Amino acid sequence: MSTENTMAELAKESRMGAYGEEVHRDIPRIDMSDFRARKAEITEQLWSAATDIGFFQLTNHGIPQPLVDEAFAISAAFFDLPTATKEAMPLKPGTNAGWEYMAQVRPSTGTADRKESFQITLPRMDGLWPSESDLAGFRATMLAFERHNWSLAMKVLSCFADKLAFDPNLFVDGHDPLRPEYQSTLRLIHYLGMEDAKPEDFKFWRAGAHTDFDCLTLLHQKTGQGGLQLCPFKDSEGRAIAWTDVPPLDGVITCNIGDMLMRWSDDKLQSTLHRVRMPKPEEYLGPRYSMVYFAQANTDTMLTGPEGKYEPMTGGDYIRMRLGANYRK
Repeated sequence: MSTENTMAELAKESRMGAYGEEVHRDIPRIDMSDFRARKAEITEQLWSAATDIGFFQLTNHGIPQPLVDEAFAISAAFFDLPTATKEAMPLKPGTNAGWEYMAQVRPSTGTADRKESFQITLPRMDGLWPSESDLAGFRATMLAFERHNWSLAMKVLSCFADKLAFDPNLFVDGHDPLRPEYQSTLRLIHYLGMEDAKPEDFKFWRAGAHTDFDCLTLLHQKTGQGGLQLCPFKDSEGRAIAWTDVPPLDGVITCNIGDMLMRWSDDKLQSTLHRVRMPKPEEYLGPRYSMVYFAQANTDTMLTGPEGKYEPMTGGDYIRMRLGANYRK
C-alpha cells in the first residue's frame, strides 16, 4: 500500500467521529465445533459474514474457558500494579510491545483513547515481561493464551484461503509464530472506570472509531462490560451511520476482518469500522477489560491478492505505516 493510500484511509477515518444513529443488527454467530468434519459448512458461514458485515462471533471455539478466565484475572492484576512498575515496561513507537497509558490517538477523534494497554508481540518482549515477584504466573498464562488464539485464528484464515484459492498453507506459513519475523499481537486492555467522572468526560470515547490494520481480530469480552459498536455502512460522503452494539458474552469470541486481509483479498473481505463508546447513565460505569488477539502477517510475508489488484507489499512495511499514524511519538 502506498503512502498516498494510507493517508486516504486515515482521512476517511477522520470523518467518523460523530455519534450517529444506533440501530439493531444481528451479528452472525458461527459454531466452530467438530471443525475438521464441518469445515466446508463453517467456511461458507464465515465467508458470508466476512464479505457482508465484516464481524462475526464464534462459539464452541476450543479455547478453554478456565484459561480465558485466568487470563482476564491476571490481566486485571497487571493493570493494578504500581504505575512505576508498568512504566518500566514501556511501549516504544513501532514495536507494538509493552505498556502504554492513553497513548493511542485515533484520527476519527484527534483525542487519546481512554484506556491503558499492554501489548505482547513475542519476538519483541525482551525486558518487557513483569517479573515473577511482581506478578507470578503472568508470562506462563499469557504464552498459553496467545498460542490458543493463534491456533483459532489460523483455522478461520484457512477457511478464507479455501475461498480465495490460496495455497492451503499460506496463512499458517505467513503467520508462523516460531520465526523472529512474527508480529501478531495479544493486547490486554483496561478502559478506565467512569464512576467518578465529570459530565464532560462522557463526551470522549473509550476507543474512537477505527478499522483494525491486521488480518483478523479475535476479541474476548466480559458479560456486562459492553460498549463495542460496529458500523458496516457509510453514507455517500463516506461518513459513518447506523451504529450497532456488539453484545459482550462470556465464552463467545467476537471477530472482525482487518485492513491487511481486506487488501490481501483484493477487497473481497470487509474491514468494518468499530469503536468503544462511553457507558450510558443506566449502564455499568466501572472499568472495562478486554483481551484482543491481532493476527497480522509476519514482517517478511508478501501480501499478494488473488487478482493482483494491489502492488505486493510485506506485512512489516504495512504495519509500520499504520502504527506510525496511531501512536504518539
